[in-house]
Amino acid sequence: MTFSTHTRTTTPSDGRLSPALWGLLFVLAGNMLIDALEVSVALVALPDIGTDLGLAPTQLQWVISGFAAGFGSLLLFGGRVVAILGRRPVYLTALLVFAAASLAGALAEGPELLIATRFVKGFCAALTAPTGLAIIVSAFPEGPARSRAISVYSLFGAGGFATGLLVSGFLTEIGWRWTFAFPAPVALLLFLAALRLVPADAAGRARPRRYDVAGALTLAAACLFLVLAISCGPRAGWDDPRTLGGFALAAVFALAHVRVERTSPEPLLGLDLLRHGPLVRSALGAATLNGSYLSLLLLSTLQLQQRAGLSPLQTGLAFLPASAPLVLSALFSGRMAARFGTARLIAAGAAAAPLGYLLYPGDASTQLRYATDVLPTMLLLGAAFVLAFAAFHIQATAAVPAHRQAEASGLYQTAVQLGAALAVALTAAVYACAGHRPALWLVIAIGLAGLLVALPGLRRTHRPSAPSSSTT
Repeated sequence: MTFSTHTRTTTPSDGRLSPALWGLLFVLAGNMLIDALEVSVALVALPDIGTDLGLAPTQLQWVISGFAAGFGSLLLFGGRVVAILGRRPVYLTALLVFAAASLAGALAEGPELLIATRFVKGFCAALTAPTGLAIIVSAFPEGPARSRAISVYSLFGAGGFATGLLVSGFLTEIGWRWTFAFPAPVALLLFLAALRLVPADAAGRARPRRYDVAGALTLAAACLFLVLAISCGPRAGWDDPRTLGGFALAAVFALAHVRVERTSPEPLLGLDLLRHGPLVRSALGAATLNGSYLSLLLLSTLQLQQRAGLSPLQTGLAFLPASAPLVLSALFSGRMAARFGTARLIAAGAAAAPLGYLLYPGDASTQLRYATDVLPTMLLLGAAFVLAFAAFHIQATAAVPAHRQAEASGLYQTAVQLGAALAVALTAAVYACAGHRPALWLVIAIGLAGLLVALPGLRRTHRPSAPSSSTT
C-alpha cells in the first residue's frame, strides 16, 4: 500500500502502523531530528570556525543566536504561512531551502553569508517543526496509532541535540564545514520521500486571509537589532552610535510590533494570551533555562577546546550527560507531570540548573578535571531538563482553552528560541569585555531568574491531564 497525496491509509484497530504510515512518520521525525540538532552541531564547531574565519566571540555567537533568532522570531509567521498556503507545499519548499542553506553555509568564506544561512535555516525550522506535528495529527487516526506516532516524533526531537553533539564532534575533527554540509543530503533525501508520502491538506479547511507580514518583520527586526547592538558593544563601545542606534532601532521595532498586533484584524498572536499566568511563567522559565544552558555550553566549548586542549569529539562527549537524560526520559514526561504536577517539576528543574552553574569553575586559567569540575554541572543540567522542560510545555498549553492551545504553544516556542538568542549574545558580550568569570556569573544570574519565575507556581499546584507526549 502506498501513501500519496490522493490516498488515505488505514491502520489496524490495535494501533499498529501500516508501512506507508511508518514511512511518513520517519520522514517527519527525521526532519525534526535535523532541526533539533542544528544548534548542537554548530556549538562544538565554534572554536574551529572562529580560528578559520578570524571571528571574535561576539561575532561567533551569531552562529548560535542567528539560528535561534530566525526560528523564534518567525515561528508564529511560519504557522500563518502554512495555514494559508497548505502544509504540503510549505513543508516541501522548506526542506529544499534548508538543504540549499546548509550547503551555502558550508561554503561560506566570511561571517556574513554563514550568519545569513543560519537565520534562513532557523526560518525553515519554524516552518517544518510545528507542521510535522500537525501532519501527524491529521494523517494518523486518533487513538493508539496517533499516540505512538507522536511518541516517536517527540523522541527524535529530544534526541536531536545529543545526536548533534556526537555528529559535530566527529565531523569537526575532519573539518568544521562538514558539520554544516551534512544536513543538505539528508534534507534532500527527506524531500524525495516527502514528495510521495506527505499528504495534501483536506479540502474545505478554513484558512486565514492575512499573512501579517508587518507583524513578522517588526518582531524579526527587533530581535536582530537587539542582538546586533549587544554584539557591537564590546567591539565598538557601548556609547558608540552604532551600538546605541541598534538598541534604539530594537526598541522602535518592538513598539511597532505591539502596535501592529493590536490593530491587525488577524494578528499572529492575540496579546490577551499574556494574561494567562501559567503560560507566561512557562515561557519565561523555559527561555531562561534554554538560554542559560546554551550560554554555559558556549563558555565551556571555548574553555575545553582552547584552554583544556580537548578535541571537538571529546567536547561533544563531555556534554552528553547534560543532553542524553532528556532522550531517555522523553517518553515518560507526561506520566511524570501527571504524578508530581508541573509546578513541582518546574521548580525542581529550575533549582538544579543554577546549582550546576555554581559548581562550574569560575577561573578559566585553572586546569580542568572533567570528573570533578565539569561532570557535576552536566549531570545537574541533565536533571533540570528531565524535570522541567516537558513540564514547561504541558503547563503552557494547559493554561489556555483548548481552541487556543496551538497559539499558546507558538508563543511558548517563540520565547524559548528568543531567550536562547539573547542569552547567548549577552554572555558572549560579557565574555569579550570582562572574561570567563563575569560571563559565568551572568549565566548563573539567568538561571536564578528562572528559579524566581518558577517559585510562584508552587503556591497553586496544578496537575494537568498529561498528553500522550510533549515536545519542546
